[in-house]
Amino acid sequence: MQDILDIRVLAALEPISSFGPARLRELLEYCHLETVAQGLDPFKGRPLHGQSVYLVKGELEVVYADGNHVLIRADSEWARHPIGKRQPEIQAATALTRIQLLRADDDLLDQMVTWDQFAYHEDAKVPAAQEGSEAAVKRLLNSGMFSAENLSNSPFAHLPSANIGKLLNRIEVIAAWDKEIIIREGDEGDYYYLIESGRAQVARLVGGTHMVLAELKAGDVFGEEALISDSKRNATVTMKSNGVLLRLKKQDFLELMQEPLLRKTGYQEAKRKVDGGAVWLDVRHPPEYRYDKLPGAINVPLNDIRNAVGVLSKNTPYVVYCQSGRRSAAAAFILAQAGYKVDVLENGLWSIPKSEQQ
Repeated sequence: MQDILDIRVLAALEPISSFGPARLRELLEYCHLETVAQGLDPFKGRPLHGQSVYLVKGELEVVYADGNHVLIRADSEWARHPIGKRQPEIQAATALTRIQLLRADDDLLDQMVTWDQFAYHEDAKVPAAQEGSEAAVKRLLNSGMFSAENLSNSPFAHLPSANIGKLLNRIEVIAAWDKEIIIREGDEGDYYYLIESGRAQVARLVGGTHMVLAELKAGDVFGEEALISDSKRNATVTMKSNGVLLRLKKQDFLELMQEPLLRKTGYQEAKRKVDGGAVWLDVRHPPEYRYDKLPGAINVPLNDIRNAVGVLSKNTPYVVYCQSGRRSAAAAFILAQAGYKVDVLENGLWSIPKSEQQ
């Protein structure tokens, strides 16, 4: 099918029909179109779990667990909705003609619909006296930060829906210029930043020399460590090109993003999690780790935690700890926003007996 026809097909489906053309084209990249020959069961070996599946061409007979037989035609009202979402479990299905099915990931689709709906929700609107409120919200949602890719892989993927409207209301959009210093090492933490467009460099003063720690691009975030640990900035972030940044004030960040993503747990509960397969993750400096680590703990210092994203297994849950809980909270947020299953040991090693440490 040609691109414009694909978009028209998507636009006829629910709840996708609420999307504008740009959003439809974006979603198109994440949809899979498959063809099934006449007489075959399209769901045999291809379960519906975790997916929204639509019939977009042909005729399909579906047999439900309650014995009900339903004939679905691609041009019918039934076909506008995902197959098998509200009905009893599907026992069997048969393609009465050659059919085409469109599959989309449930979580991604739900995130996109949720963010789009909040653009028109009262929580996402500021008083009319404030210039361009509705236009500003729409601009945010159409920006790269709220693309399908970022909704899948960024902190927004794990944000409770109750916080979305407030976030859209409070987030600021600012222009940033090449060579502009956004964060200066040693300053107090004031904002959390997200790069909508442009590039930036992270550097730290080591022995009188500025050491480059990371290069940041559109979609990356920075500035959270000082806000979570309530400490001074530990690096300088400088723009390497003109760009656009989104920023959130410290208190708004702590309320809307950090608090929902961080799960704090006491030592006894943390031990039960580790006994059940979780791993202790010590984010202190290596000498501290060697001195009094917890049994079985692995060490990834806070300053290296971003480099561990993609290296640490996302199939393994982690209980993150440090001395007091401050560094571990910052590390856990970075991991949680990347999609890891993370708990923070409340009050860190200060909360447990020395006899429990190695």
